[in-house]
Amino acid sequence: MTAIVTDHVDEKRRRILIVATSAAGAVVGVGVAAPFVASWFPSARALAAGAPVQGDFSKIEPGQQVTIAWRGKPVWLLHRTEEMLDRLAGNAPLLTDPNCEVPQQPKYIKGIDRAEKPQYFVCVGVCTHLGCTPNLKEQPGNADGMGASWPGGYYCPCHGSRFDLAGRVFQGSPAPKNLVIPPYRFKTDTVVVVGEDPKGA
Repeated sequence: MTAIVTDHVDEKRRRILIVATSAAGAVVGVGVAAPFVASWFPSARALAAGAPVQGDFSKIEPGQQVTIAWRGKPVWLLHRTEEMLDRLAGNAPLLTDPNCEVPQQPKYIKGIDRAEKPQYFVCVGVCTHLGCTPNLKEQPGNADGMGASWPGGYYCPCHGSRFDLAGRVFQGSPAPKNLVIPPYRFKTDTVVVVGEDPKGA
């Protein structure tokens, strides 16, 4: 006599196992993918070490300045007006290093405006005396209490160093050098990437 074996399948249990296995697979998949996706973005440590940062001059009104952070330092993005640019040449007799002979900027930054695009000024906002942050006093004359001969620029409140709107230091300031221009490139007509040179290095 042949025995008849009947397989009894517990459908409810099967569904529970399928759901549990799928959920476990999804968790493993996310666990594997998360580090991969995270590797596309710079970590806080990488940012602190100098990962590039971006700023958009199209969002800055002419005559206005915003500050972004790069390598733990303030970087100024000043949208200079034609009037601001016109004042730069007249400052030369008053400056310590008007032609920027001391290398405080990348080699591709040339001219008295110290910028790749004259109207868009990018500068590390740290005084070269003792590391304070100067204030923008862009109005010429005594508008900001700077005296009638003030041509407009930056004033360091710590020890009185003065810089023009290209970050060049005025004679008689405690600061020995012009302000530093960081490496940067333009990703678009107005979006600047601070921390990369024009070749993307």
